[in-house]
Amino acid sequence: MVTITLPDGSQKNFPAPVTPAQVAAAIGPGLVRSVIAARVDGRLVDLDSPIAADATLDLIKPNSTAGLEILRHSTAHLMAQAVKELFPAAQVTIGPAVADGFYYDFDCATPFTPEDLAAIEKRMKEIAKRNLPVTRKVLDRDAAVAYFQGLGEHYKAEIIDAIPAGEAVSLYSQGEFTDLCRGPHVPATGWLKAFKLLRVAGAYWRGDARNKMLQRVYGTAFADKDTLAAHLKLLEEAAKRDHRRLGKELGLFSLQEEAGGGLVFWHPKGSRVRRVIEDFWKDRHTAAGYEFLHTPHIANLDLWRTSGHLDFYAESMFKPMEIDAQPYQIRPMNCPFHILIYKDSLRSYREFPLRWAELGTVYRYEMSGALHGLFRVRGFTQDDAHIFCRIDQIESEIQGILDLTLEILSTYGFTDFEINLSTRPAKSVGSDAIWEQATAALGRAIGNRGLTFVLDKGGGAFYGPKIDVKITDAIGRKWQCSTIQLDFNLPERFDMSFVGTDGERHRPIMIHRALMGSLERFFGILVEHYAGNFPLWLAPVQAVVLTITEAHNEWAEAVRLRMRQAGLRVESDLRNEKVGKKIREHTLQKVPYLLIVGDQETRQGSVAVRTRSGKDLGSEPLEAAIVRLLQEAAQRRPGFATLEGEESS
Repeated sequence: MVTITLPDGSQKNFPAPVTPAQVAAAIGPGLVRSVIAARVDGRLVDLDSPIAADATLDLIKPNSTAGLEILRHSTAHLMAQAVKELFPAAQVTIGPAVADGFYYDFDCATPFTPEDLAAIEKRMKEIAKRNLPVTRKVLDRDAAVAYFQGLGEHYKAEIIDAIPAGEAVSLYSQGEFTDLCRGPHVPATGWLKAFKLLRVAGAYWRGDARNKMLQRVYGTAFADKDTLAAHLKLLEEAAKRDHRRLGKELGLFSLQEEAGGGLVFWHPKGSRVRRVIEDFWKDRHTAAGYEFLHTPHIANLDLWRTSGHLDFYAESMFKPMEIDAQPYQIRPMNCPFHILIYKDSLRSYREFPLRWAELGTVYRYEMSGALHGLFRVRGFTQDDAHIFCRIDQIESEIQGILDLTLEILSTYGFTDFEINLSTRPAKSVGSDAIWEQATAALGRAIGNRGLTFVLDKGGGAFYGPKIDVKITDAIGRKWQCSTIQLDFNLPERFDMSFVGTDGERHRPIMIHRALMGSLERFFGILVEHYAGNFPLWLAPVQAVVLTITEAHNEWAEAVRLRMRQAGLRVESDLRNEKVGKKIREHTLQKVPYLLIVGDQETRQGSVAVRTRSGKDLGSEPLEAAIVRLLQEAAQRRPGFATLEGEESS
């Protein structure tokens, strides 16, 4: 007999061996029809996997986190089977589940067309309706290599050949299709009813540009069709908000291929927004007791050897250049530069904490296939800061960083935060005592602010525990922006010290932190969060003065000049065009306020005020309009565009 312990603590006895499916059937006849896999003693298994000894059992439903991953991985196999039925010469490679979906890479002689994707999806639905049982078998490594070589699936054979000799390999079959996989999978293809193929992209085999380019087909899958429909609507809304399209339409930035991929060119309008972001960032940091640094963009290669970047980060660094017969490295990080400034003089405990911030541009090598608008670039500006303090100051400093983080992010309209605390991994540096003290201080700092966190056990870097802050945008997507990282490694590598109260030398605690992550990525998030409808304080053009006829040009220019003198970002449109056309064009440019001047406004020294949402606020004296706009901008109201396209505040 085996004893099965369920999540509620109850126990059931069964003759050995027993499968999760049999346990589910014993609990209730309908339960087995609502679960797709199981977790036995913490390990995910198929429903028909035998349990031979006492164990804990958790049945996995398809709409759970684990269930969705299994469902999506199974759908990737379903897609591969459909491709093989339609394109027998295609070779299959890998097909994992990813966030919100799945993909599979294929080596196919001709590129897949949109019509091919539609045919593949249709065949997937047909295979799902066949309700083919999904079965698992285990072969030794050499037998598995021979099996896939016999099928002509050379990529699969190459993957298996890298597995140590003598190890067992699991294969999953459904009908005539067999794939290499650890599993688990759904019991039958009939479980797969809510999926959609999305797009095709290029991907190098094993992510190496020296290898062959494959075709990566992306898709998504959910437990039910209603959830799938809601997700597809979200994707449609996300496409409307795509910062790459809006960046071009609104004249904010560009990525010039002539200069090389992944390099951002900020246009005048985008630069205006960036300046507002930077000024706000600097003002809040000054108020929080930070000093600002400016450091070089390159340094002798030995600096990166001392920091350890050459050992652990070389693949993400550009190749060194030679200057005066010495190798120099363009910086991938700012931290070694701040450390050099720290070491420029002997430090005392009386100076602590030292809070140093820099908007430092760094350069990292990214493969061309990984580049993505402003979200993945090769040159970007980090809102970086480093704090040097004593261990007894960690908690208060973390509290200060959290306060500053939440203040800045909430000003931009983000109010839903997810906080993760990552603890010591298996391989790490530093004593047990300092890890325990530092991790406890991070947890207390979060709790003291009335916040909760998700504990990521073992998820910290080898050099210290960290806090990650995720934000939720206007359409419900999560973005990881802010990181607060303790570092016990660099102070050792650079032999950093301070003189303590006892007159002896001690190691300082180093805290790395970035609140926005990078200006480029955060700007892209803002564009999509607001759908380009920046609130007044951020808008590159806060108002446009529109003339009804050329007779009103002189007053329009006077309005523009006066508003600019008051500190507002205002332009004028003096073209000899119908005012309705001007209104439409500047509304499409998402300008917050349109100021229309005609005969009455010219005589009275006023402007007719209209919002970009079409609301007519009537005519008011110029100085009153200036006060209105200045007061609203000063409030930094984080309005944003809703799904329906209406503005809210």
